[in-house]
Amino acid sequence: MKNTNILKTVILSAGVLLGLSSCNKFLDEMPDNRATIDTEEKIVSLLNSAYPTHSYQLITEMMSDNVDCNSPENPYTDAFLDQVYGWEDITESDNEDPEAVWNDAYTVIATANQALDAIADLESEGVTSTTLTECKGEALLCRAFGHYILVNVFCREYRGEKSKSDLGIPYMSAVETTLNPKYDRGTVAEVYEAMEADILEGVSLVGDSHLSVPKYHFNQAAAYAFACKFFLSYQKWDQAKKYADLCLGSNPKSMLRPWASEATETQGYEANTLRYVSDSYSCNLLLHTSYSNLGLAFGPYYVYKKYSHSQYIANNATVLATQIFGTGSTVYYISPKTYSATNLSTVVFWKIPYRFEYTDVVAGIGYRHAVLPVLKADDILLCRAEASIMLKQYDAAAEDLTMWMNNFTTNSSALTPASITSFYNGVDYSTAKAATVKDHLEPSFTIDAEGSTQESMLQCVLAFKRIENLHEGQRWFDVKRYGITIYRKTLNAAGSIDTIDDTLGPDDPRRAIQLPSKVLAAELEANPR
Repeated sequence: MKNTNILKTVILSAGVLLGLSSCNKFLDEMPDNRATIDTEEKIVSLLNSAYPTHSYQLITEMMSDNVDCNSPENPYTDAFLDQVYGWEDITESDNEDPEAVWNDAYTVIATANQALDAIADLESEGVTSTTLTECKGEALLCRAFGHYILVNVFCREYRGEKSKSDLGIPYMSAVETTLNPKYDRGTVAEVYEAMEADILEGVSLVGDSHLSVPKYHFNQAAAYAFACKFFLSYQKWDQAKKYADLCLGSNPKSMLRPWASEATETQGYEANTLRYVSDSYSCNLLLHTSYSNLGLAFGPYYVYKKYSHSQYIANNATVLATQIFGTGSTVYYISPKTYSATNLSTVVFWKIPYRFEYTDVVAGIGYRHAVLPVLKADDILLCRAEASIMLKQYDAAAEDLTMWMNNFTTNSSALTPASITSFYNGVDYSTAKAATVKDHLEPSFTIDAEGSTQESMLQCVLAFKRIENLHEGQRWFDVKRYGITIYRKTLNAAGSIDTIDDTLGPDDPRRAIQLPSKVLAAELEANPR
């Protein structure tokens, strides 16, 4: 069931979508009946709405190399998912389609801008407080986060000098007060410059004292985590490491997911997924609830299983492949689960809980929901390792990689730059017909030659991140940043490759998802095709 209520919040935040989407029912009048936000309490309440409620993660996971086509005869798909998997320009409607992602992100941005305006008004009247300062930091981070989603989903990855000409997205740094304004996309470089300014100011102001449910807001640890991931995307390795250090603190191990103790708890899809998104865990830095099929697509259900994390991928490239820490499901404290049926084989970790909200119990209709750990300490540890590798601080990177490995798996040995280099030099690179745990890397930034210590350690951190973030939509961004080629494979009944249907190379323009059709109709420039 398509959620059609998302644009209603725009009337509160001065109609930023008026110029970006022709479907807004308020196009014929200015939103002059906006609520007045004139107290600290109202600002705090407003910022509850400055977070996404529609997820991009289903699209990005299904576009990545974490899924194969199980069989042409597998019926568990729809026209929307067919377009996503096929890297087509998406025209089908869904709660997780590009239009939903676009509208949701700009609603987040508009809400943040409304909060910033209200804070400025109070400050101009001489009102100051810790709460206002922290709210300003939170609003700046929410504004940057909305743009971060948009630029990474709808644009090419940051590519240094090339980003000065790559199409960006409109950066909304103020409340829109005119009817049907016109925008241009600017460049990716300009978007990153604006995000950097917002993030640096935001992290200097943000705090937790005004937050009643910190894990669903930009608390201080989440702010540092976001800054780390942003600067990693921005190729500012020293800054990425700085904010990872601030996020993880002096005892990073205490921040990680307690996999060993989790293995002693009650096991089952419901119990495991609820623990995975628990706000009591230090590892979960920022949680979002969203309208989403993620819990179904990557859970023990038939839904959306024509395209899935297949046994072929698992056996050869990810969780069941021969990794530096071992081979097979028993190396993990909590093993991935394999599900097989006619024209279907999928391997999943129990991660994303599935929830259903009935809008009509008799008719049996409503909305599917998921809770997502958008920022996690375990991922930030690996981001810090990546930054260290780019800074050629290999011993520090090996320590972080060891910490992740010892925590996620039962392997208690220590990794070194030499052992990592030796292992990956003994692995073939992936090809169209033979996937492995190692890919040719063609990033826009400079790395050492294939087989070098730096390249081998990057292979390790990317392999670990692929497992850590499986089913969570993050692999797509590593694929883009590192210029990894993806092959679309159709498997036969035996689970082997039947056909290679398409290839997405490093310079393929389809790596930038096309803008929604209604946005294009509002005369924003389309992504090249």
